Amino acid sequence: MSTDRWKKLDFAPPDAEAEEPESPVLLDYLKDDQIALITLNRPHADNAISTEMGVRLTEIVETVAVQTRVRVVILTGAGDRAFSVGSDLRERKSMTKEGWLRQRQAFDHTLYTVRQLRKPLFAAVNGIAYGGGCELAQSCDFIIASENATFGQPEAMLGLSAGGGSPVFLPRRVGTGMALQMLMTGDPITAAEAYRLGLVNEIHSPHELADAAERIAEKIAGNSPTAVQAVKRAVQLGEGQPIEEAIAIMMDAHWRSAIHPDRIEGIGAFNDDRDPVFLDADF
Repeated sequence: MSTDRWKKLDFAPPDAEAEEPESPVLLDYLKDDQIALITLNRPHADNAISTEMGVRLTEIVETVAVQTRVRVVILTGAGDRAFSVGSDLRERKSMTKEGWLRQRQAFDHTLYTVRQLRKPLFAAVNGIAYGGGCELAQSCDFIIASENATFGQPEAMLGLSAGGGSPVFLPRRVGTGMALQMLMTGDPITAAEAYRLGLVNEIHSPHELADAAERIAEKIAGNSPTAVQAVKRAVQLGEGQPIEEAIAIMMDAHWRSAIHPDRIEGIGAFNDDRDPVFLDADF
């Protein structure tokens, strides 16, 4: 007997007969290789995260992490229907307990790698972002979205407690009550509601999202990469700390930037009324 339980989610398990792309994740470079564009590339499956996709995403993030020429990373999904609907439930259907746990470990490593990236990384959510897809977006520094984007955590509907970050990140972004409602009901929210709640920074039409993401990335890439990475760490390490501890973390980053060549170049460019030329970040 069929049910209407899943209709609100607006997606289904991927077609078992569909042909898989050559690579489940794509990596492209923009603006003289200063911008890395990472694309989840299983549009036939609403970019559901298979084991192979998770492993490949980890490899790609680890690759751009050590490329000093890359100053900012955009993460998006192929097509305009879905960013990612989370784990590939058809793949999981036939998994043994050991196989599921091994996949879970691999996905944990993927999300950790995304969260620990020193470079700025933001998500351009172009459609559905559910479950692990929503959590992957939240693992980025911030999110912009298309008008047709939806965000949801349907794990409880499937007998799971969300384990990719939402119980930690959602309360911080949308408030405890709303986070619990999303996690307990599984009901998705629209892009407009996500924007109102602070989960999303900007909303664009589907055909303008990629251009908007590139504009933001170019703005970040044009700033001092050393300063951008330093302020990212100051925010990350200071969040949740007592005020004076957070200020100490902030000032450590500030004083390091104050004696860096980028500070001299930036102030010199301002006084000369020219564009600054910042060198790639030092490690």
